[in-house]
Amino acid sequence: MTADPRIAGPRGAEPRIADPRGAESRRAELAAFLRSRRERLRPEDVGLPPGGRRRTPGLRREEVAQLAGVGVTWYTWLEQGRRINASPSVLDAIARSLRLHPDESRHLFALSGAAPPERPSPPGPVDPVVQRVLDALDPYPAHVVTPRYDLVAGNRADRC
Repeated sequence: MTADPRIAGPRGAEPRIADPRGAESRRAELAAFLRSRRERLRPEDVGLPPGGRRRTPGLRREEVAQLAGVGVTWYTWLEQGRRINASPSVLDAIARSLRLHPDESRHLFALSGAAPPERPSPPGPVDPVVQRVLDALDPYPAHVVTPRYDLVAGNRADRC
């Protein structure tokens, strides 16, 4: 007799299909990925003192947790492939701590099953009418900034 591939959910909910390899395999891949990226960094690479002798190359789990601003136990469990949920902001902090390239960060998010945080697009060129207003304000400095205070445009006096 074969097992039913469906798993009963809460009362009234649709049964969901079991994924015997998917989630567990992804967690194991995530654990191996984090370990490999941690081991390729030295403490000096991230601004930490060299520290004494190490049993394995690279950063210690405690150091990655400290850099990412998460608990050591939580990060250890993540790297061990345990069933824990990581928010996109925490995964982003881990990616920055491990100095991951954009492709590696996308891979980290894919393995964790989380959506990467949206990055604001760089501001485009300012409208010519706005630039004429800025230029008309010369000799007084004037500029246009985004809500994140990225400088978009300015007049001649602002550039001096």
